[in-house]
Amino acid sequence: MLKGLLGSLWHREKGGEAARRGLAALQAGDLRAAEAAFRRALAAGCDTAEVYGGLGRALWEQGRLDEGLEALRLAVDREPGNPRYQLGLALALEKGAPDEAVQHLRALQKLLPDEPRIEARLHKPLMELCDWDAVERVVGELETRTGREPAEQWTLRIDPFVALALPIAPQLVAEAARQHARRIVHAAAPVLQLKRAAHAGRCRLGYVAAEFRDHATAHLAAGLFERHDRKRFELYAYSLSRGDGSDYERRVRAAFDHFVDLSAVSDVDAARKIASDGVDVLIDLKGYTAGARAGIFARRPAPIQVNYLGYPGSMQAEFMDYIIADPIVVPRPQFQWFSESVVWLPGSYQPNDDRQRIDDATPSRAQLGLPEHGTVYCCFNRSYKIERQTFAAWMRILSAVPGSALWLLWSNAATESRLREAASLAGVDPMRLVFAQRTAKPKHLARHGVADLFLDTRTYNAHTTASDALWAGLPLLTWPGKTFASRVAASLLEAVGLPELVVSSLADYEGTAIALGRDRERRRRVHERLAENRLKMSLFRTADYAHGLERAIESMHARQLRGDRPDSFAA
Repeated sequence: MLKGLLGSLWHREKGGEAARRGLAALQAGDLRAAEAAFRRALAAGCDTAEVYGGLGRALWEQGRLDEGLEALRLAVDREPGNPRYQLGLALALEKGAPDEAVQHLRALQKLLPDEPRIEARLHKPLMELCDWDAVERVVGELETRTGREPAEQWTLRIDPFVALALPIAPQLVAEAARQHARRIVHAAAPVLQLKRAAHAGRCRLGYVAAEFRDHATAHLAAGLFERHDRKRFELYAYSLSRGDGSDYERRVRAAFDHFVDLSAVSDVDAARKIASDGVDVLIDLKGYTAGARAGIFARRPAPIQVNYLGYPGSMQAEFMDYIIADPIVVPRPQFQWFSESVVWLPGSYQPNDDRQRIDDATPSRAQLGLPEHGTVYCCFNRSYKIERQTFAAWMRILSAVPGSALWLLWSNAATESRLREAASLAGVDPMRLVFAQRTAKPKHLARHGVADLFLDTRTYNAHTTASDALWAGLPLLTWPGKTFASRVAASLLEAVGLPELVVSSLADYEGTAIALGRDRERRRRVHERLAENRLKMSLFRTADYAHGLERAIESMHARQLRGDRPDSFAA
């Protein structure tokens, strides 16, 4: 009996040691080592909330969301009053089950009423749920607080990426990013100044992303990576996540000279690796989006560091030198809200892949749950982009075009219910809203063929979803705002030769949508012009785009070699 008791104690101690190793690996950013250690702890009988919470975080940050969610639920079950595990679970639920995420965050607010960062986490799931009353209260409170609280206090209450999707003043968006950048630098202190002089010869070009896989970023940029001139550039991909085995991942891997997995490496070691590779120009495809690791860039591993594509706004960070843009998404009067030097590309700033496959079989409307006759408007943007004003306009458009339907991307049951209720309150039959389930990209592109017009959102436009529609031959209507995120669709439409679908007011937005919805012949002419322009205009000329971006990169590199400071220019 004594022998058995001693053996049990030894086993638990072994589990405790494994748990400590897991926590240390998690702290260092070594996610795979952390996962392995936490699994050893569980095998040894150490099934504490700390172990499940650590395992859940390690899995979640590797992109294994379902496994991570299961472990995080077990952590909360064991210690329901522990705010750390409640927060971890809420973050994991944010996208797929925003209503449940809100419940956990509300519970956290009761546990920690004076913690402003919990409030900051609430905004995104509320937006995903289209809880417009709550979102408008957020906007009002933020605007009030900016007048009475120091920036370092009120910015704790807002995530910089969420700020891009809120209808707030550009200076508030910039300040939220600026304070976030300062916190990153503080966390990285003492900052390792790894920055070194650029070297002449073939430029070493590095991209950092978590999405070298089946994701919107790779959907846009895979063709660009393949078209880079490898005689002029030595290409490095630094991946922040594990691969998914998709065709997109295989294409991206093949396009680079070096593909480096940094998913289980700390920010410090990642920066040291990039510096040791001698990268001249390092491009961040993440910014402050989910899974971003701006702490790598805060260590200054490259002479030139560029904000590009993933984050449609200024990072307001002293460690970022340039942002890639065009004269539409960032017109010169908006330069004041950018800390980076602005580089204007010819045409649109956004890359597109002219090798993206569209499935040969276009499904019928009936197969997709759509009416056989009548105008089908669609918007495949994520639900957090849908604002009250936009949705109200959509309902007025449906009311003015008999037999029309609105086709949206399904996100979760709670949001569907809320949108149907909003339609009913607007006097529109809620069954005129049809929700599309997610599907493989070639099939998704093919189903655009049954729609008549894509209706854009305002504060945060369709970005990849806009170029998907145009590539699939579906015209898009947009009403641009004053920020980068609100002007992307306008940039794409100009680059594909459809400037008349960029309107200047809400009245024009509604009027144009209604006129096109009622006039089949007019719609046909717009569709035909898009079909003619699709491969003729600049938007989908991937090789030309790659050359333009390369000229911009070489100009940055040349300035660095001359000892000049970064400055804005048109490539």
